[in-house]
Amino acid sequence: MSPARRLAIALGSAAATLAAVAALILGWALWSYYGPGPAARSGEATVVILRRGAGVTEIASTLERAGAIGSSAIFVAAAQLTGAGKSLKAGEYEVPSRASMARVLDDIRAGRVVRHQITVPEGMTSRAVVEALAAIPILTGVAPEPPEGTLLPETYQYQRGEDRAAVLKRMMDAQDELMATLWPARQPGLPFSTPEEALILASIVEKETGVAEERPRVAAVFVNRLRRSMRLDSDPTVIYGLTQGRPLGRGLRASELVAPSPYNTYQIAGLPPGPIANPGRAAIAAVLDPPETEDLFFVADGTGGHVFAPTYEEHQKNVARWRQIERERLEAAGAAPKTAAAKGGR
Repeated sequence: MSPARRLAIALGSAAATLAAVAALILGWALWSYYGPGPAARSGEATVVILRRGAGVTEIASTLERAGAIGSSAIFVAAAQLTGAGKSLKAGEYEVPSRASMARVLDDIRAGRVVRHQITVPEGMTSRAVVEALAAIPILTGVAPEPPEGTLLPETYQYQRGEDRAAVLKRMMDAQDELMATLWPARQPGLPFSTPEEALILASIVEKETGVAEERPRVAAVFVNRLRRSMRLDSDPTVIYGLTQGRPLGRGLRASELVAPSPYNTYQIAGLPPGPIANPGRAAIAAVLDPPETEDLFFVADGTGGHVFAPTYEEHQKNVARWRQIERERLEAAGAAPKTAAAKGGR
């Protein structure tokens, strides 16, 4: 065999070997990218936080150190080849155990960050909402306390590192959007003329009952009283004047029911100067479209709800029954009955 032929055979063999090696490397890379990724070190997923401004190399290293991917080099190469490297988004990511690198890259490219939630219950004060946001360590910044009644109680999502003021603004925007929808469709002839007054009354309804199905009827009572120029006689308004919405921790005293206060609806005519909490959409809807009733009074019924009455005489009978229930409960608990403050309104 000639030297030239031997050289050609050697070169062919080397080329074949290189091709085989390249194929193996390519196969390994494709398997590393599309195949199952590493198992989570604990639990069902790996949480990774990618800082704002991080480049592809830093992101790949962060993922590899966390155990979310098996090779930072392959991640960088894939990000560059697919063009994803120019649009990777910072934030908190939850990588499922054994997730492929392809999925991880796609999630970061799409910005599928972890969404946390905060629920604002109906009747929560603005101060309490701001305090709840301040207690969330993964939020940033300081949220100013907004006016009472300007937040819509709902469940809101937020991201790690988001500004507290931005989360608060979403709550205020939601309230504005709801009022923009409900106010134009309100029942005609209501005894108030502005959305702000509707929110004041809705906040009182919200604090007067914790029973969802009672809200329309409670709203009707207060609307009826306003139409007749009767005082609202609402305990929650008096409490707000005393504590600015914090729990009183005891019953109202007779002296507090007669004390002068712009929020004492036993003493003032009409509505107090502002909301006493943030009412939910059901309370707002009830105030803007109350049912037609003759009810002017209501009192606790002993089951967590209320009993309603159109006349003062019937109301007094209901009050007497409630006081009897209170006495029986106190006696059963071994406590001396307390003298309840006389309330001529509700």
